[in-house]
Amino acid sequence: MKRHIPNFITLLNLFSGCIATVFAVLNQLEFAAVFMFLGIFFDFFDGFAARLLKVKSDLGVQLDSLADMVTSGLVPGIVMFQLLTMAQKGGWNLDLFGTHTEVGVLPLFGFIITLASAYRLANFNVDENQVSSFLGLPTPANALLILSLPMILIYHHNDVLNEMILNPWFLMVLTVTSAFLLNSRIELFALKFETYSFRENAIKYLFLIGSLVLLLTLRFLAIPLIILLYIVASLINKLSSRRDG
Repeated sequence: MKRHIPNFITLLNLFSGCIATVFAVLNQLEFAAVFMFLGIFFDFFDGFAARLLKVKSDLGVQLDSLADMVTSGLVPGIVMFQLLTMAQKGGWNLDLFGTHTEVGVLPLFGFIITLASAYRLANFNVDENQVSSFLGLPTPANALLILSLPMILIYHHNDVLNEMILNPWFLMVLTVTSAFLLNSRIELFALKFETYSFRENAIKYLFLIGSLVLLLTLRFLAIPLIILLYIVASLINKLSSRRDG
């Protein structure tokens, strides 16, 4: 029975991603973000449960990637589509099923995130080197980065930030950067602890403490800074490991 527990948690991730997809399509980005955050929460704990119960399986690995493709691949692509739609007016005028709608050309650019996420997840499943660390930005971290944008718009009420986020050039550059980071060869540490020794996990503990401080002080604006901190901390950790070796 216990071998099914991690897979059930993974399915909760997928279910959350499905709900987030519906809200993203409806342009209810706040609710999309809530369910995507919930899905990522389940995504973290399915692996934790599998390690705790010692029931890791190949089926679990594949199921996890399929769930991530929706929650952390499709949802951020739709959200970027919606942000680009808000930033760029004008597009194709179409009559679909008797309903007149306007479909922008530029917003389709946002689905590069979904395509890059699919490639990354497929590559992750066949790459035996990504066990204790990641090559490239994990899809949940990238999804958090993209979904932080509408949350900043909704909750921070800063005209400068709003103008920057709804600038189509900014969104296109971020989309390309996102796709690059997902499939880059930058080695990033995984938040998995073989032991809980501070000395052996100093970078991870400092990263978690720094992230908590940023979240408490900057709220949603902290998320892009945390992703940047994650990349910088991983590079420092890699250089430190080479020096010690």
